[in-house]
Amino acid sequence: MRLEGKVALVTGGASGIGEATLHKLAREGAQVVVADINDDDARRVAAEIEDVGGSATAVKVDVAVYEQVEAAVQHAVETFGKLDVIFNNAGIAGGKPLLEHDPSVDYEPMIAVDQTGVYYGILAAGRQFVRQGTPGVIISTSSIYGEQAAELAFTYSAAKAAVISFTRSAAYELAGHGIRCVAITPGRVGTPIIQQFDDDLKATFAAEQLRDRLTEPDEIANVVAFLASDEANVINGTVVHVDDGYSVFKQRLDLPVF
Repeated sequence: MRLEGKVALVTGGASGIGEATLHKLAREGAQVVVADINDDDARRVAAEIEDVGGSATAVKVDVAVYEQVEAAVQHAVETFGKLDVIFNNAGIAGGKPLLEHDPSVDYEPMIAVDQTGVYYGILAAGRQFVRQGTPGVIISTSSIYGEQAAELAFTYSAAKAAVISFTRSAAYELAGHGIRCVAITPGRVGTPIIQQFDDDLKATFAAEQLRDRLTEPDEIANVVAFLASDEANVINGTVVHVDDGYSVFKQRLDLPVF
């Protein structure tokens, strides 16, 4: 088990990519902290991990509030003695044409969670790693939208682009402390955010990827577990595409033979 002895905190851990990653990290030997604004589901995930022999605890956190993120980090330390990995994964989505925006609805909340929440996670975990005097790993969820324009995604794309910039800058500043920082850019993943849509739209989303299907949360979790491990020590300041080829093509066309 390549994460034996590690302590990992995952925000947005009560569903989707976060939930799948927590189970994977625990199977790899990590002690895990399920951090989510949904306290009931966070406790459910922690209980499920413990039921199969893992070690887990849950903590309620609104990542848009620094004091709560800091408290979640301290909960990890108080429970397991230290922190080795944070996965800044909590996020919200939504879309509306720019000129129809209500800033208080369509800009400020998404920036608070998807952008500022990641900044808070990087800051709180980075400070804890330095206090411990130990290396650490900071992994943050960006998106394919963080590197390109997309439909109805003005705010979301901006926040996810900021995550990439945060990751690069943090890697540069924190390397001297033995801290690695990595961003992942998922494509179309079968999380509750996408599963809420009708079958036609989900099929359209699937067709945007090379395997012509939605990515499973477990597939993203496998990559995160590797990035959290010592096997990934040379991956630092990097954007890891986990998009099943979404970013390499636009759509499949029925072309004439010529």
